[in-house]
Amino acid sequence: MENRNYPAIYRIMHWAIAICMLLLLLTIFLRLTWMNKDHVADIIQNYLSSTDQSLSREQLIVLAKQIRQPMWKWHIYLGYTLVGLYSIRIILSFFGQMKFPNPLNKQLPPKVKFQYWVYLVFYTGLSISLITGLIIELGPKSLKKITEEIHVLSIYYLIAFIIIHIGGVLLAEFTNQRGIISKIVSGISSAGLKENKKA
Repeated sequence: MENRNYPAIYRIMHWAIAICMLLLLLTIFLRLTWMNKDHVADIIQNYLSSTDQSLSREQLIVLAKQIRQPMWKWHIYLGYTLVGLYSIRIILSFFGQMKFPNPLNKQLPPKVKFQYWVYLVFYTGLSISLITGLIIELGPKSLKKITEEIHVLSIYYLIAFIIIHIGGVLLAEFTNQRGIISKIVSGISSAGLKENKKA
């Protein structure tokens, strides 16, 4: 069993990246559901119908996009924030802090190897998402369509990673690594806190 300590810098980066990614997912969820342009256009159309006014479908879509634009700007701001956090994460690994785990180490047990491969796939997928996001915002328009298609796929690996990550953490917490959740929050496991209280 791997018994890891989580120094302050690790915990700060972990939670900053996690919160940023969850907020990004929220903007995507809103864009696909309540703030979907067709849904917003339908709401506007229903209101206009009750006042004996009307707009063409194209005008309704344009208006719907303008209404949700401020919300979508948060997706872009959060994307830039995540680019900064990811860059810091990479830089820290070169200075001996938060080194990337090596899944090719033959001495590792299969379970730990799997964990390391999941993280490697996650960070690779995250880099692709960030690069394509930057190209969409700052790159040439000729690349926008293909990069948008790649960028949209990022939601699938991200949701899969979150499910695997939370599932793995809960499994560890309730089996052979009790206190892992409190360690990533405070740096001290709940088991360690109990021992300190007894002392």
